[in-house]
Amino acid sequence: MLLENRSNPAESSAMTGKLEGIFVPMLVPYDEGGEVNEAELRRFIRWLIEDGVHGLYPNGSTGEATRLTADERRLVTKITCEEAAGKVPVIAGMAEANARESLRACEHAASCGAAAVAIVAPFFYRLTQDSVYAYFAEIARNSPINIVLYNIPSFANPIAVETVQRLAELPRVVGIKDSSGDVPSMMRMIAAIRPSRPEFSFLTGWDPVLVPMLLAGCNGGTNASANVIPQQMRQMFELFRAGDVQAAIRLQHRILPAFDLMLQSFEFPDGFRAGAELNGFSFGFLRVPQTSHQSEERATRKRKLGALLCELGSRT
Repeated sequence: MLLENRSNPAESSAMTGKLEGIFVPMLVPYDEGGEVNEAELRRFIRWLIEDGVHGLYPNGSTGEATRLTADERRLVTKITCEEAAGKVPVIAGMAEANARESLRACEHAASCGAAAVAIVAPFFYRLTQDSVYAYFAEIARNSPINIVLYNIPSFANPIAVETVQRLAELPRVVGIKDSSGDVPSMMRMIAAIRPSRPEFSFLTGWDPVLVPMLLAGCNGGTNASANVIPQQMRQMFELFRAGDVQAAIRLQHRILPAFDLMLQSFEFPDGFRAGAELNGFSFGFLRVPQTSHQSEERATRKRKLGALLCELGSRT
């Protein structure tokens, strides 16, 4: 049973400026021609808000941001902010390859009314930490909107704890989304930054350690599973916030098999797309072609996923 307490951290955060709770790194539906399906995207966003996520995060890795054009990413940000309409905050993801294009995207997100932008570290080319710092610092000093650092070392240059600490000295840098799943590293970041920046937000992007990260001091998460089971992800956060840590851990254990199946048995992020489809949404095909054999395997795995989601009380 879900908690009756529906208090939204976004409401109290408006006073402190801190980003808290469960943000959903949104999937993007495509129509039969492979274009962004605006009507279905709007319907999906409304469902996420109604089912209680605390915030929206368009153009993350779960939303195939690097497979979208710059114009498509701007469209997704615009639609998300329009549907959020002040009900929940929006952290707009940035997947640009250089500081100049990132700043243009920052300007667009600010014009749409986003609360902040999440900027991934430079990708493809391996950089020193000095270069990673210089990249973010250049954007932070010129951005019209607050910045959340996005650390996802599996896809981009890592952002070391010392670099995060240096960047936290810049007023525009207000938080970090860390998808490494590294609890000790998060603890070191919190210990290094929170004393001088108590309003700085620490968000985990690794679903299986949401409760351990909250115990370590995180303010919430940006979790792909919230595309599929938003109520359960919110419940886990609220159980922890209410002090029932053991119940939150039990729910974490119950959710883990579905997460593992969505992440490990499908090509990312298709497992989460399959899960969202089981809730009645049409997402179309990934922007990477698949063989007929892959399509058959997907159907089998989707049936297995449906059974797991039924056990969690999802609308399948």
